[in-house]
Amino acid sequence: MTKPDAHDLARLARLAREGGLDLSQVSLRVKADLLLTASQPQRDDLAAFAEMATALIPTVDETTALALARKLSGWPHAPAPVLLALRARGGAVFVEMLRHGLPLGSAEIERLAETGDDETLAALAARRDLTGVAALMLVERDREALDLALIANAEAPLPRTAAALLIARARSRPAYRPGLLGRSDLANLDLAPLFLQAGPERRLAILDSLAAHEALHPGERFTPVAAATFAEWLALASEDHELAFAAIARSFGGGPAFADAMRRDASRELAALALVASGATVEEATRFLIRLGDEAAHSVERIFALVSLMRATRPAVARRLVQQIAGLAPALPPRRGQHQPAMDPSGTPARAGALRPESQPAMSEVLGRIGPQRERG
Repeated sequence: MTKPDAHDLARLARLAREGGLDLSQVSLRVKADLLLTASQPQRDDLAAFAEMATALIPTVDETTALALARKLSGWPHAPAPVLLALRARGGAVFVEMLRHGLPLGSAEIERLAETGDDETLAALAARRDLTGVAALMLVERDREALDLALIANAEAPLPRTAAALLIARARSRPAYRPGLLGRSDLANLDLAPLFLQAGPERRLAILDSLAAHEALHPGERFTPVAAATFAEWLALASEDHELAFAAIARSFGGGPAFADAMRRDASRELAALALVASGATVEEATRFLIRLGDEAAHSVERIFALVSLMRATRPAVARRLVQQIAGLAPALPPRRGQHQPAMDPSGTPARAGALRPESQPAMSEVLGRIGPQRERG
């Protein structure tokens, strides 16, 4: 509910005294403000106001109509004929009513989402009663201003399909990321592509969600990077960063976009996760990161942080995480030629682990082993 503004009333009174404003418009706005101050307006007062307003609204100036739209649209006692008269003005007045809570049914909200102009769509995107269907319609228009308004509108539902589109766009649109990560209604698993921009608590939640998903739906077994291949990566790290990242990207089935993402990530977290996901041990991955010789490599604090991240992320989880960050769809598991019931007494054959045992050396030991080799490189 909007209360009358003393400065606004004083300005109206001055204009009326000086002959710069129609007194009927002044009376209409003052009457509206007086009604708004009442917790439970009298029926007779509302009827008298409705009669006055419906007669004057078609003729008042735009400023007065906009002021009435702001004050009355979300007021629970607003007479229906008054709202209809304001809606009939259309244009900016109708948009102002949309912004300030004009009661609308779901069908009308969705019709406006489909047919509205830019200002109408922007007003809809900020409404708390926006339906999921309407939200998806707005997202499908792929307009950044609408997307940001929807992301900021935490009171309106964001369907999973719409959220997936926004999160995918956030890979190349940094402005989307804080709002998406700040929404409590989005699943941590869905927010995995924004892991690098997330805070510590959200990161832990994302890793836990990925680990739980991996436990329930194990991914396809993969072969760890061969020792000879990793040696090539290590040599490239000292000689040509772009070629090194391109080689890692190719091992995931990624292209130049993934390689460029690793190159541009000054924190080197994406490269660290990719190395762990490829089957490299923490020690091997640390050696690669230091061989890069960049700002991160020269920061002991950053290297320690990267080691902590790699130790906290199992290879299978890291692989899923990297695929999400880079936008690489994981390969679908092939169909098995033979069905074996889960409770078959014969059990399943023992499976050899695909990953080499991961050593957990102390940091001083890692740096001690790497230092001489870095000097030789």
